[in-house]
Amino acid sequence: MADYEYAVEMKGIYKAFEGVHALEDVQLSVKPGEIHALMGENGAGKSTLIKVLSGAHLADAGEVFIRGEQVHIHTTKDANNLGVSVIYQEFALVPHLSVAENIFIDEFGSEIKIIDWKLLHQRARDALDAIGFGDIDPRTPVRDLSVAYQQVVEICKALTRNAEILVLDEPTAVLTTKEVDKLFQLIMDLRDRGVAIIYISHRLEEIFRITNRITVFKDGRYVGTVETADMQPKTLVAMMIGRDLASFFPPRLDQKIGDVVLKVENISAGRMVKDASFELHEGEVLGLSGLVGAGRTETVRAILGVDKMESGKVWLHGEEVHLKSAKDAFDKGIGFLPEDRKNQGVLLKLPIKYNITLSAIKKVVAVFGWIKRKFETAFALDIREKVGIKTNNINNPVSSLSGGNQQKVAIARILASDSKVLILDEPTRGVDVGAKMEIFKLINELIAQDYAVLMISSEMVEIIGMCDRAVVFREGMTVGEVPKEDLTEENLIHFAMGI
Repeated sequence: MADYEYAVEMKGIYKAFEGVHALEDVQLSVKPGEIHALMGENGAGKSTLIKVLSGAHLADAGEVFIRGEQVHIHTTKDANNLGVSVIYQEFALVPHLSVAENIFIDEFGSEIKIIDWKLLHQRARDALDAIGFGDIDPRTPVRDLSVAYQQVVEICKALTRNAEILVLDEPTAVLTTKEVDKLFQLIMDLRDRGVAIIYISHRLEEIFRITNRITVFKDGRYVGTVETADMQPKTLVAMMIGRDLASFFPPRLDQKIGDVVLKVENISAGRMVKDASFELHEGEVLGLSGLVGAGRTETVRAILGVDKMESGKVWLHGEEVHLKSAKDAFDKGIGFLPEDRKNQGVLLKLPIKYNITLSAIKKVVAVFGWIKRKFETAFALDIREKVGIKTNNINNPVSSLSGGNQQKVAIARILASDSKVLILDEPTRGVDVGAKMEIFKLINELIAQDYAVLMISSEMVEIIGMCDRAVVFREGMTVGEVPKEDLTEENLIHFAMGI
């Protein structure tokens, strides 16, 4: 029996960057064999604390105890030697190397070695078998694996380092429902073996599904630690944002729903879209609901001409259109926010200003192709103000922003083009609760200005809280329409699952 209560205990942690406090008197205590959620809005200090624990940052003050003994973590190697492993959203894998090579990459030094490949593959196979993923071939290049299996390789790599404290940062952000279920089973198996797991996620349903306790940060300060079983979602949200859940979905201003602006009739495209039909009106938010893989995103891609539409018709403002690309859609007044923000929604390395004006280049270009720099800056600043992007300098790269503000930049880009029909695919994915509320408020403001919004969301609570109607997809087909007064989880699930 261990003579310590906590696998990791952090007390009185302070950390400042250029005089600005990121952490002030923060604490965290995680027991062996528990899944402990670390929650808070973007900027609350979660990532900074984890970087202190992992050795990526050195705390200005405070104490860290591992398995009851005070330690001094100066490097990531120190953390690994103490059994601490962090798995970030961006995996630390070498894509062209095999699964086995990635799992045991720490064993490859700069000196020349003769590698027993048969033994290496067998060791990797044993390690994968031990966590229930023996179906992964150790010889497969990591780049050929699904994202879920890449995550398993990261976890396996951590466990071969004898990790007893495992930190998972937004582990389900890009996983399907089936992949999430399998990952959760692995996490719970590790918990049952005594591994202490720190779980960071913005998804409340996940927190209540698998965690034992929750620690909440706000503005770099410790708010409290609670038993998950004793909490309600609305209470947890109030702890994180300092506001009641009643204000989570801002009230909609009185708005008259107008004429049909986008009509889709009997679309089919590829294997995923079989028969999709709906109408979007001016001044409304229409939700596209359904289970993962139901064909919602694929339907939108077919409408925009990104994927080939095999049959069906699309009308825009009463005229039949045949869109050929997202750019063609922009030119005709349809703004599209893709679900994959980092790869399709923004250009991370470019300045915020250029990301905003990218879709409105004709506005900022003078004769002979010269860019009107002063006008471009003023234009970008105006859009930044309307959307609420939190930055002091629009010349900074988008990568310098939090996830929520990166999403606002992506939204700013489509608004800059004067698009009045907006297709928003998972507009709040990967952003914190506070940023979600700001995005919802922005959507309401746009609706009040006679925009029309088509919103895809995998979170039923968002469909219920934000939409005037919802069209439900199942197996590539629209199978039901639910009006505002009947928008409940039961009704949405009824159509989505065919029960």
